[in-house]
Amino acid sequence: MAGATHVYLAAPMPEDATPAAARPLSPRKQRLRDLSDRWAPERDAFAAKNRAFHDDDRRYLAFLIPEGLRVLEIGCGTGGLLAALRPTKGVGVDISEAMIARARTAHPELDFVVGDIEDAATIARLDGPFDAIVIADAIGMLDDCQAMFESLKPLCRPDTRLVVAYHNYLWEPVLRLAELMKLRMPEPLTNWLRPADIANLLELANFEPVRMEWRQLIPKRLFGIGTLINRFIATLPLIRKLCLRHYLVARPRPAGERETLSASVVVPCRNERGNVQAIVARIPQFCDDLEIVFVEGGSSDGTWDEIVRVKTANPDRDIKLFKQDGRGKGDAVRKGFATARGDVLMILDADLAVAPEELPKFYALLATGRGEFINGTRLVYPLERDSMRLLNRIGNHTFSALFSWLLNQRFTDTLCGTKALRRRHYERIAQGRAYFGDFDPFGDFDLIFGAAKLSLKVIEVPIRYAARTYGETNISRFRHGWLLLRMVGFAFWKLKALP
Repeated sequence: MAGATHVYLAAPMPEDATPAAARPLSPRKQRLRDLSDRWAPERDAFAAKNRAFHDDDRRYLAFLIPEGLRVLEIGCGTGGLLAALRPTKGVGVDISEAMIARARTAHPELDFVVGDIEDAATIARLDGPFDAIVIADAIGMLDDCQAMFESLKPLCRPDTRLVVAYHNYLWEPVLRLAELMKLRMPEPLTNWLRPADIANLLELANFEPVRMEWRQLIPKRLFGIGTLINRFIATLPLIRKLCLRHYLVARPRPAGERETLSASVVVPCRNERGNVQAIVARIPQFCDDLEIVFVEGGSSDGTWDEIVRVKTANPDRDIKLFKQDGRGKGDAVRKGFATARGDVLMILDADLAVAPEELPKFYALLATGRGEFINGTRLVYPLERDSMRLLNRIGNHTFSALFSWLLNQRFTDTLCGTKALRRRHYERIAQGRAYFGDFDPFGDFDLIFGAAKLSLKVIEVPIRYAARTYGETNISRFRHGWLLLRMVGFAFWKLKALP
């Protein structure tokens, strides 16, 4: 069961560093420090009694925070969680000198600071910024959560993720009983905070919540029964609200100032000869440095020759063209993104069902930082006649509800081909692609699942969806509908059950 007080990573400090007490500790904090100092020698023994809980907790936090980052943990205790995250730079902060002494002995490769995270003097000693800041349980011990969150802003980059893990307040009687039975390390009275309360505090401190998750309905293995329930039942809608553990990921709220970014529009195309000229003519010059990248996939209607002709006829536009090496739209998108040079990477389907004139909306959301993964949605405005069959539309709504639950962010149209993200985020998705594997011929889910794992801020842009005027669709309702069902199972396994 929950028994650890975890701390955000901090800057390196010499072994003989002493607490930076710029202000006296509150009586509540003094009790916390005294309790932690007293029980520090037995902290790891308590964790061993609840190994199933701690193993699952660390595994999921490691899923949210990839190894190799600069990580700060607030309330780090003896440093076990911080070490499990495998940071390139790991800093832990804790109010207990005895806890930090044990952490330094157990994990000499990490840096640990004795101090109160609500003290400005402690914040000033931390060597930020950090890629991730972790608060596991320590939020329950704070005097002023909002003020503490606000104080962390100097330690953040725009891409920093703040991860708050805490126990469900409904479990409070069970946790207190565990203390009486000496199954859990004693704690002073903690803050009762629901996920909505934590999200509100973050909003007040100018952080933007990105995702929530609930885990561990049974924090014991019980000969494998608890593990099976936690993997396949605990994360289901409604049931998950009863879980012991909840997680909230947030990012610093962007200032909203518009950056000047270059952009690349990648156009996968196969048998789209009749649309090539219109694509080039209709893509607006929405930024100073804009390139159009065609990736042609073995057409039989002369699409390649038409791209060459249109490129020659439009010397004022930066047009590049490549032949696809493999098969499928996903392969074409990866080829295009690998060769594109823009700060912003965008996908435009060559069928022109989504108007190129919509692209500036996607670019603006990325340039102002309001979103990090921009997904088009065709299911808000009325559809043009014959643009989408009724069965397809019903399927899209059904799958959207499923994927919104699986991804912990709202998705109304996973199969809209128009998507945009920053190059730096795509590179991180590509680096972590081994987790999901080469599973997606569409290219949509490769990006969506990768963005979900990175906890990118998703924004959907409603777009008008038109009927195709040239060529035939490459989508098969039944074959690709079956593939979508497989994607649901794949996403559940990789994003819910396995972590």
